[in-house]
Amino acid sequence: MSALLEVRGVRKRFGGVEALAGCSFRVEEGSITSLIGPNGSGKTTLFNAVTGFATPDEGDVELRGEKIQQLSPDRIYAKGLGRTFQQVRVFPRLSVLENVLVATSHSSVAQGLRTRTGASERERAMEILEYVNIARLAGVPAGSLSFGQKKLLEIATILVGEPKLLLLDEPAGGVNPTMTQQIGDKIRELNARGITFLVVEHNMEFVMGISHRVVVMARGKVIAEGPPDVVRRDPAVLEAYLGA
Repeated sequence: MSALLEVRGVRKRFGGVEALAGCSFRVEEGSITSLIGPNGSGKTTLFNAVTGFATPDEGDVELRGEKIQQLSPDRIYAKGLGRTFQQVRVFPRLSVLENVLVATSHSSVAQGLRTRTGASERERAMEILEYVNIARLAGVPAGSLSFGQKKLLEIATILVGEPKLLLLDEPAGGVNPTMTQQIGDKIRELNARGITFLVVEHNMEFVMGISHRVVVMARGKVIAEGPPDVVRRDPAVLEAYLGA
């Protein structure tokens, strides 16, 4: 498989702290790749560097061979790379359906609701909500959803843009086991339909169950990568998590 995303020698400093210290890895097209590591290892900073929310001080980020590290988040999204966040981002006072309708518009929220409410947009929005199993909640204010349901809604709003690569930041974090299973099943299903995933997650059972490949970070750099069964036995990984 070819690399859909390639990170090469990325460094990012915040004052005297080097959050990323020459980080390099690849995400193969069609894969589910998970990015793991202890707290403070640089995972979220790396996500921000890949998606345009932080500009690397050094190094390259390439999407299908094109350097994107200097692009804004909206331009990166337009190229087929979407992401979720640790803290779910939805419009709590809008209905579930309205949240998805807003995502179909490149204008403001108000303009999106005024101009993108035709039958075809609503039909497509409902199809996406049906796909992520929350269509029954279409008329419910998004703020009243459970945390897991909000995560599914956030994924739904990103699917509107038909991403080729989807970065998920802790999709199983704070979610009950039943919803965790549902999110994992949906990731596998979307992957089978052609979406490539890069997932940051602390739930190791979840990671080992969905991943084709695991990349392990510590102290701002990659210390191990490979199939889940290989990575979980790597001495460097055990030391990073458990200490020498």
